[in-house]
Amino acid sequence: MDTTVIERLARLRGIGDAYHDYKGELRQFSLETKAGLLRAMGCPVDNPAALAEELHRTEAARWRSFLPPVATATGKRLGLDVNITAREFGSALLWSVRFEDGSRRDGMISTADCREIWRGEVEGSWITRRHFQLPIDLPPGYHELEARIAGAASERCRLIVSPPHCYEPPAIAAGRRLWGIAVQLYTLRSKRNWGIGDFNDLRSLIRWAAAHGAGFIGLNPLHALAPADPHRCSPYSASSRHFLNVLYIALPLVPEFKDCVAIRERMVDASMDARLHGLRDRDLVDYSGVAALKMEMLALLYGDFRDRHLASATERARNFRAFIASGGEPLQMHARFDALDRHLRSTRGVESGWLSWPEEFRDVNGSAVARFAAEHAAEVEFYAYLQWLAYEQLRGAQALARQLGMPIGLYGDYAVGANPAGSETWSDQAGYRMGAEIGAPPDPLALKGQGWGIPPQDPTSMQARGLNGFVQLIQNNMRCYGALRLDHVMALFRQWWVAAGLSPTEGAYVHYPLEQLLTVLSLESARSTCLVVGEDLGVVPDEMRRAMPEFGLYHYKVLLFEKVDGRFRRPDEYVQRALATATTHDMPTLRSYWEGRDIELRRGLNLYPSGEIESDIIRERQRDRELLLGALQEHGLNPAQPSTPFEPFTAELAQALHLYLARSATLLVALQIEDLLGMSDPVNVPGTNREYPNWQRKVSADIEDIAARADLSACLDGVNRARG
Repeated sequence: MDTTVIERLARLRGIGDAYHDYKGELRQFSLETKAGLLRAMGCPVDNPAALAEELHRTEAARWRSFLPPVATATGKRLGLDVNITAREFGSALLWSVRFEDGSRRDGMISTADCREIWRGEVEGSWITRRHFQLPIDLPPGYHELEARIAGAASERCRLIVSPPHCYEPPAIAAGRRLWGIAVQLYTLRSKRNWGIGDFNDLRSLIRWAAAHGAGFIGLNPLHALAPADPHRCSPYSASSRHFLNVLYIALPLVPEFKDCVAIRERMVDASMDARLHGLRDRDLVDYSGVAALKMEMLALLYGDFRDRHLASATERARNFRAFIASGGEPLQMHARFDALDRHLRSTRGVESGWLSWPEEFRDVNGSAVARFAAEHAAEVEFYAYLQWLAYEQLRGAQALARQLGMPIGLYGDYAVGANPAGSETWSDQAGYRMGAEIGAPPDPLALKGQGWGIPPQDPTSMQARGLNGFVQLIQNNMRCYGALRLDHVMALFRQWWVAAGLSPTEGAYVHYPLEQLLTVLSLESARSTCLVVGEDLGVVPDEMRRAMPEFGLYHYKVLLFEKVDGRFRRPDEYVQRALATATTHDMPTLRSYWEGRDIELRRGLNLYPSGEIESDIIRERQRDRELLLGALQEHGLNPAQPSTPFEPFTAELAQALHLYLARSATLLVALQIEDLLGMSDPVNVPGTNREYPNWQRKVSADIEDIAARADLSACLDGVNRARG
């Protein structure tokens, strides 16, 4: 293995050399790690001659291309770097910009008038890199530059121009400090849902929270999962982040539900009542039972829709056809995927996901897939119909929130990646690197590092394709929300890649075009009037710290992590443009944290690398309880019980902590519903898979009972007053 070639090519492909871990120690990435990641990127690492040729092509391409594939700017003026050969110096540079609206501007400039950045010899030829400043104002949008040196062939470059910052709601600009309730939607209980929280439960939560002055409802990712395999239930391992999880559809809200004869007959059957009560009464979501019942009934609704609407071309049918048309090929591909996945599981017994399918169906554009779509058109249309229902109900929930005075309404969550066997990777196999997974290096929450089983997108491929995939993802994830949380926002700058066969501790950071991605985010934020929150917990590089305020992304602050000078940060010390919360879905609840139940749980799951580390955490926790009580007392919030760090958790302590958080300078505050209810069990334990029932635990009370509780109403009213 040629060390020099590996090192040079790794740098060109964005692989870093070292990083500072959560303790601040500098750690170098090994040659084996870099070789494994290059192999995942498709480089012929095991063929020295071919690898040397790959390095030669990659280096030459950096200097031989006249234009870059993408150029971005915030504001009206945009400049980009161009490569000029010695013989082209002084020649005319002819340019033409085609604007997003179809209009066009042309011009010419001498290459000698472009500012020189670098000069040198490349493969025996003298090259100068020069900065070309377009002499025209560009409106926000996606434009295209076509340029050439007189006498040479033209090249194209995508131009992306955004406003200076991401969007902020007028209420915040007017001085309001907003708060809301964060919930994992599937955990909601109600007396009418079908065993899983749904969009009707979301409407109930909106009504209750809005009545007490809440400005938003925070949600887990609602990305599409795998209807054919309900056990794959992690909202952070989506089949596709472009579409929605159809199990959230509230069937009684579907217009066909009321008049469908087949549904009415089923609903009066005593066995149906028993099934519904059984699913509702479980403490964990029975995904298989919920999916079996819902998909069976949704099929009846689709049959009724076909008979009463599609057959007669009603207005509702026209709305559906319009949704299909707007969804275009991506929607068709996703519907084909779900139909194929279900068909192959039921007829051939294969596991869910395209990586388990027969070879002929793995090619999204192959004849086998086209033939299946033609022969099973109704099944494909059924899954498109489900996406329509889900979208309409989510959009309706956002409309309700706005009608009730919530300045933000729904605050969504965008997962950092997609499941390797899902619809998103099947539809875009060229954009994902299946020989690696993304994750995280060791940190206090997962001391052995994390591998998330999610394939990364190759930054070189992303840029070559004009960032189209990222643009579409952000557009699809903002269309129903007033705010969007980007899970692990550092992924816009670097992602922890782990090559197949290596441990998460042996990963390395691969770097992404941060400024270009943030320009897309700022543009789409403005167009969708959607505020952006970046989850920046853990090791945050300086580049990300600078870029977030520059582009107007809100930080994500967790009370239990906010310490300074050996104490908890005072409310007035919190950064203003941020969302603050007491805990997250990856952390213990407040009760569990205070009583140390999370430490016991992690010990039982063998998640501590050593007894010494566990002892350190126990000592730190005891100190944290003392510091928390001291911080509350300093601000006049000291609860009568517990009066010492050794007494059990109480609702009074929870209220004091929520008021402490509500007084913070942050413009957004989120209360976790589990902490309002005083629950202990976490929703997710990082570093586990089947050892703990992640993403299944429900909340401890029905939404109807929650809304009727005077103590919870008093809690929310107190938070509302504290927010001013």
